[in-house]
Amino acid sequence: MLTDFTLASLHHLLVYALVAILVVEAVLLRGGVDRSTLQRLAGIDRGYGICAMLLIVVGVCRIIYGVKGHDFYLHNPWFHAKMGAFVLVGLLSILPTVRFLRWRKALATNPSYLPDSAEVARLRGVVRFELILVAAIFVLAAAMARYGGL
Repeated sequence: MLTDFTLASLHHLLVYALVAILVVEAVLLRGGVDRSTLQRLAGIDRGYGICAMLLIVVGVCRIIYGVKGHDFYLHNPWFHAKMGAFVLVGLLSILPTVRFLRWRKALATNPSYLPDSAEVARLRGVVRFELILVAAIFVLAAAMARYGGL
């Protein structure tokens, strides 16, 4: 029971941290992006990646060691929908990560480098769409917990 409580608590805290990081990225991407913002975005995105990896590890541990058992999850269509949305968020997050790393490299080469405002706007849209998908994950998680295997 304590293991299940600990894993559930960690899982929730990591999800909220992931949301907070996405919100910070979205805020930093609004308007113009300067040198300082470019450097912060790469560091914040690194934290996002670490948080996402820990979330996966804790989630797998919940399936294996949690009270509900793996059958609850593996036979639950809401769980599969939730995982699909999570994978989609992960795939979408590749674009900002690659851009932030490119921007940081360009900045190291040329200290006056600033990304194009259209590119910044596109990335802001991607991050906002990730947040919408995370909201869908919350809804799917609630359905999963309430309706189980239907």
